[in-house]
Amino acid sequence: MKIPPVKGTRDFYPPDMAIRNFIMDGWKKVSLRNGFEEYDGPIFEYLKMYQIKSGDEIVEQLFSLTDRGGRNLALRPEITPTLARMVNQKINALPKPIKWFSVPRLFRAERPQKGRLREFFQWNIDIIGVNQSIADAEIIFTTVDYLRDAGLTPKDIKVRISSRKLLAAVLKSYGVPDEKLEYLYVVLDKKTKLPADTFKQMLAEQMPDKETLNKILQFMSIDSIPELGEFIKAESDEFTAYTEIKTVLGTLETMGVGDYCVYDPSIVRGLAYYTGIVFEVHDAVGDLRAICGGGRNDNLLRDFGGPSISATGMGMGDCVLEILLKEKGLLDKQVPKRQIDYFVACIGHIGNEAWRIIAKLRSMGYSANISYKTGGLSKQLKEASAQNAKNCIIIGEEELKEGKIGIKDMATGEQELVGRDEFFSGLDSA
Repeated sequence: MKIPPVKGTRDFYPPDMAIRNFIMDGWKKVSLRNGFEEYDGPIFEYLKMYQIKSGDEIVEQLFSLTDRGGRNLALRPEITPTLARMVNQKINALPKPIKWFSVPRLFRAERPQKGRLREFFQWNIDIIGVNQSIADAEIIFTTVDYLRDAGLTPKDIKVRISSRKLLAAVLKSYGVPDEKLEYLYVVLDKKTKLPADTFKQMLAEQMPDKETLNKILQFMSIDSIPELGEFIKAESDEFTAYTEIKTVLGTLETMGVGDYCVYDPSIVRGLAYYTGIVFEVHDAVGDLRAICGGGRNDNLLRDFGGPSISATGMGMGDCVLEILLKEKGLLDKQVPKRQIDYFVACIGHIGNEAWRIIAKLRSMGYSANISYKTGGLSKQLKEASAQNAKNCIIIGEEELKEGKIGIKDMATGEQELVGRDEFFSGLDSA
């Protein structure tokens, strides 16, 4: 009986692994060049950690278990709680600001669908200890820096930026009480995901007063910073939040990625813990889920028993990203094909010398392979070609007696006979 993989998980055959490595290597490269340091944590944590962040209802969305000691644990669905725990443990010893990144394997007990699996990888970047808007701008810039590096243009994607602080201030100015805000956030976050009439009806159920309802709809229709500036009064409570988002967008323009970024008040991010700038990256057509999202959470460490320190960050899963890169043809163009430096082919039975050459090449840092099957030279050359070898070393019995080997350039087909010692001396000096 053949056993299939568990639904919502993936087998990574070598071509799939090449794509995974391309994405993850890109995440790491961009993180490092933007000044972030890598960290990681355990693949399971206490279930309580995720309940603190997302409430008791999160339990149904996790793979949870009870260990032999009766402890309630869960496979990590995200790494942000782990980040908070780790930073809190050494809060006084860690130099500030903290700029960390991670590429964890995560698990969620969800119904699998396009761009959403039960097991996936996620790129996380966080800055802790900077309360200025420049930290939010740097998180967004680093995000765009990777997407731009992967070949995506402003015609392919948009970074939609908003402010939870601004939205809260506006809603309060309309008379919305604090205890109502969390319910409204969940509804407002669905604005672009639902037909306009359905969205309005859902909002009306939460906000039956027509005057307030129309004010909220008017605010949610603003789509530019100049228009927002006209809406915000300098003496109002919203002015500080307006200045922050204006600063973020201005900084991103200065850093050369302004054409990727737009103001969009419909970006609310349903989770309650966001406290300031929030953003999501979407494909321009709008056919896919958000490629990534993030924002400011100045209560992150405090919620996990630590001090109240500013924090902002982003998470990007590999599933939607891979779909978009495939649709744009960017993976075929960029994912490196398997290639080895040398393939050793033998004319006749010269096994010991072949393995000596293989071992020497590998010890010098070159990738090298050989056929496990006996066969003619033409078959071995075909195998070398199938493995995308740059060069083929051909060993013949008569040539070896003279201390020589054949070197065939697989790209040009050119072949020459060189001294064995001379060949390796050349590699030493290369």
